[in-house]
Amino acid sequence: MSKMKQPPIQLILDTCLMAGKIMTESGSEVYRVEDTMNRIAENAGQKESVSYVTATGLFMGFRSSNYTQIENVTERSINLEKVAIVNNLSRKFAEKEITLEELNHRLTNINHEAPTYSIPLQIFAAGVVSCTLMYIFGGTWNDFLATFFIGMIGFSVSFFTKEWLNIKFLDDFLSAFTIGLLAYLAVTFHLAENMDNIIIGAVMPLVPGVAITNSFRDILAGHLISGTARGTEAIFVAGSIGIGIAIVFKLFI
Repeated sequence: MSKMKQPPIQLILDTCLMAGKIMTESGSEVYRVEDTMNRIAENAGQKESVSYVTATGLFMGFRSSNYTQIENVTERSINLEKVAIVNNLSRKFAEKEITLEELNHRLTNINHEAPTYSIPLQIFAAGVVSCTLMYIFGGTWNDFLATFFIGMIGFSVSFFTKEWLNIKFLDDFLSAFTIGLLAYLAVTFHLAENMDNIIIGAVMPLVPGVAITNSFRDILAGHLISGTARGTEAIFVAGSIGIGIAIVFKLFI
């Protein structure tokens, strides 16, 4: 029986880095990214792989080769569905259900693998989250509808500002400012009662809760650079939201 041909090192590196980049950009913890990359390399025949993952870049090499490859991480969002799909594909590759070439191809077309929700549905869900959390945090039914619509408008401003301008933190600032202004107008025109409750509920879809949680998990796992970088980014997002609301209070109250 002939010995099975080992995949080329470049293909292994490209596949590992692609999987790591998708997971990092989708909000996965650093230790999970490193583990997935090393497992793919091991199952591809490179048992002594070395990987180093940060919030802004991935490094990987093999002790048997003379070079290391780098991949930039430019986008950071929360899409745990993509993380789950990469993990599932990695397991299938480990169980020999798919080849390395198939794994690489499916990772390249990850957007077709991951189910995406339509923009109107995302906006509607933001409104539902806003009004229900407003009520849970002590609000009243009199503010329910106002919070629902303001939450939808605030999320829409954030989404389309990010799509059109692509300026970091500006989307959260403008969205928070819009939410604060609409909450003020709703109370002024007697469409709602409590401005604070409306603002608390409507900003909830913008709060970087997952990023803060992952930053603490990375720090506790010993990945201090990634944990600090993600924590700092989350603080800037929270600061942008706070400044947007504060300007409304300063101008109108």
